[in-house]
Amino acid sequence: MSKRARHAQILEVIREHRVTSQEALRELLHERGTEVTQATLSRDIRELRLVKVPDSEGAAHYSQPEEWESTPQLKSLLPTLFHGAEGVGNLLVVRTMKGGAQTVAAGIDWEEWPEVLGTLAGDDTILVILREPGQLPAVQARLEDMAGGGAQ
Repeated sequence: MSKRARHAQILEVIREHRVTSQEALRELLHERGTEVTQATLSRDIRELRLVKVPDSEGAAHYSQPEEWESTPQLKSLLPTLFHGAEGVGNLLVVRTMKGGAQTVAAGIDWEEWPEVLGTLAGDDTILVILREPGQLPAVQARLEDMAGGGAQ
């Protein structure tokens, strides 16, 4: 199966089901006759820019960004999802509500702030890697301002 066909099938699956994990996605693809390794599926998820978004009960599932505004607007996400941020050197740790880290990290990445080299997201924690240590206070303040003045 071509990558394009596999990507189309992944998008179809997440539109039809609330997929909460890579393993669940892999199983749903298997049911459709598509075998994919975890490494390939992880790469596909990244290439498709899928993110986990929490539903009203806090359970996170994969979503295509176009389903919840064509680009995640950080200023609309942070007031709800942001809990706080602190850092040292060029590393900023951002805390979010449970299940919100991947969504917020995607929003930070899509902002393409010149100070940010990249992000790593867990379930409720994001590591923001800055290009220079001196940029930490400005990025932290920007996030806190967008969240409505600081930790919730």
